[in-house]
Amino acid sequence: MSQFASFPVLLPLFSGILLLLLPQRSVALQRAVSLLLTVILLGMSVSAFQLVLNGDYHVILLGDWSAPFGIVMVLDSLSALMLVVTATLAVAALWYAIASNTDQQGKYFHVLFQLQLFGLNGAFMTGDLFNLFVFFEVLLLASYGLLLHGGGRLRTRAGLHYVVLNLIGSTLFLFAVGTLYGMLGTLNIADMAIAVQAVDAEDRGIVSAAALMLLLVFGIKAAIFPVYLWLPGAYTYTTAPVAALFAIMTKVGLYAMIRVHGTLFSEDAGMLAFIHHDWLLALGLLTLLLGAFGVLAARIFRQQVAYLVLASVATLMVAIGLTNETALSAGLYYLIHSTLIGAALFLLADVIRLARGHHADTFTKATPLAQPVLVGSVFMLLAVAVAGMPPLSGFFGKLMLLHAALAHHWYTAIATIILTSGLIMIVALVRTGSLFFYSVQSQPDKPAPALNKPAFAAIIGLLLVSPAMVLLAQPLTTLTTTIATQTGNHQAYINAVMRQPEKAAVMP
Repeated sequence: MSQFASFPVLLPLFSGILLLLLPQRSVALQRAVSLLLTVILLGMSVSAFQLVLNGDYHVILLGDWSAPFGIVMVLDSLSALMLVVTATLAVAALWYAIASNTDQQGKYFHVLFQLQLFGLNGAFMTGDLFNLFVFFEVLLLASYGLLLHGGGRLRTRAGLHYVVLNLIGSTLFLFAVGTLYGMLGTLNIADMAIAVQAVDAEDRGIVSAAALMLLLVFGIKAAIFPVYLWLPGAYTYTTAPVAALFAIMTKVGLYAMIRVHGTLFSEDAGMLAFIHHDWLLALGLLTLLLGAFGVLAARIFRQQVAYLVLASVATLMVAIGLTNETALSAGLYYLIHSTLIGAALFLLADVIRLARGHHADTFTKATPLAQPVLVGSVFMLLAVAVAGMPPLSGFFGKLMLLHAALAHHWYTAIATIILTSGLIMIVALVRTGSLFFYSVQSQPDKPAPALNKPAFAAIIGLLLVSPAMVLLAQPLTTLTTTIATQTGNHQAYINAVMRQPEKAAVMP
């Protein structure tokens, strides 16, 4: 049964190879195989999640080499949650890409899409720091191709910034990995956590520097201040389904912070304990403010959505920086909400762009949209959700986060920035909605193109997650609390990976 836990990583790799071998001219076959395998991936991810709901760890030793010498994959409730969110997002993004013919704007879209999923799922499940680097590189290489899919001057320029900054991040990652290996003698995350507890006083400075370098690398992936400027351009000018899938990309950086820094520098790390948390909280609050002002200053809707994603990442950073299980539980609830709602907004921005002709999604008066009541209603609900207004899931996520911060000595600053940024986003989104659906040309030059209903169905599907999260708030918060509790039990994770079953449930 433990080997089944590795299937969410292996299936996208198999899918990418299979799609590469299939005839590229057979569009229908490529689409059918890619969509079918992605739906199967979602089913596998849900099944994997069910395996760990009781708090077990499924440890996969590749080649049957025991930790810390071999490659280790670990499935716990946190990694399983990320697998489910990723697969759900992938199904919606791929459906939209097929329904809108976006996948035909360039070659090998489906191959790159599956390899992106392979890199993402591998990053969520690896228990080894070097293999985390490898999976980062896989997902980044696939993302380079997806980002530039379809070509274009603006897309290429934004892609260049993305590539250069991530190459710098990869170089820093290698420096940090090499330094930590030299100081600790291992790259297995669980084994590193044990080694950190025994670091000599004279070596703490070097380990701290390497840890902060890693934090910078993960910050680049997560797009936090001051290394966030790649995100607005990259997410604005790529195709809509790619931008929707990229909504999970920033969460990889946040997950790495929780898994790597949370495990290595937990309460058991002595003088090195929690060396990163104050940085996370301060940078999260600053990024949240900058993201909110970016939403207000955006000139086109896709850019506005990109800054909304940035603000959601910053909110999650605040949750991680609060260093308590209640905040992490709130953060996980908000992660599900913000990832899927952000993706839906990118897809909606594409629908609006196509419907407004040469005006695209710029903030100017244009031809009225086809079915403005339907599109406008969906926009309103998504705006309410992403801004954190009641009664949708964004409100409950932020409310739980503020409750978790009550005892923190920065509570006044945290509450002020979260509420102020939310107000700024509301003002910006009200202005956007008014311009798109009310301040339209009284005598349009030509009728608006018909709404692509199959593509629009993907947006509706993602939107429905928000009210569902409200209706199921009690069991869902119980689930996220359970996940947060297991994630915070770092010793159980270490025992599971290092094969000490008397202290943690380990699946054979």
